[in-house]
Amino acid sequence: MAVGRIGKPHGVKGWVTVHTSTDEPERRFAIGARVFVDGRADRVAEARIQAGRVTLRLDSCADREDAESLRGTWLEIDVDPTLSPEDPDEFYDHQLVGLSVLVGQARVGVVAEVLHLPAQDLLAVDLESGRRVLVPFVGRFVSVVDVDRGVVEVDPVEGLLEDAD
Repeated sequence: MAVGRIGKPHGVKGWVTVHTSTDEPERRFAIGARVFVDGRADRVAEARIQAGRVTLRLDSCADREDAESLRGTWLEIDVDPTLSPEDPDEFYDHQLVGLSVLVGQARVGVVAEVLHLPAQDLLAVDLESGRRVLVPFVGRFVSVVDVDRGVVEVDPVEGLLEDAD
């Protein structure tokens, strides 16, 4: 599961900024936490979290050059698939991917991916027609997420899920 994307270096001692995609930065970026960078295991050596801004240093990152080489890469973690966030209105990406997308009672597609953008999260939905659309993962568009039933209910907003001519 992706928990953040590495941004620019911070200083000269291997620190990086992180654009987080987790609601649990204190847990995910705790000192000693195991993370994966481009599929390679690493550990958080030091971390600072202030006013929602995360800077950290990984064990493998010794200087600014190392930090610069990581810019744009995703930090990922292993998550036990049986665990859920404490807040019932929050979901891990792996819980959402594969859920059927319904408009009313009609199945229109499946959640293929969760995109974490600075403004908001988006659900990438593969429609039955073969086209992919992006649905803002906010209450205005997504009215129900029921992991147990395996569905995401999307409100019928004009133009959101229709195929282009």
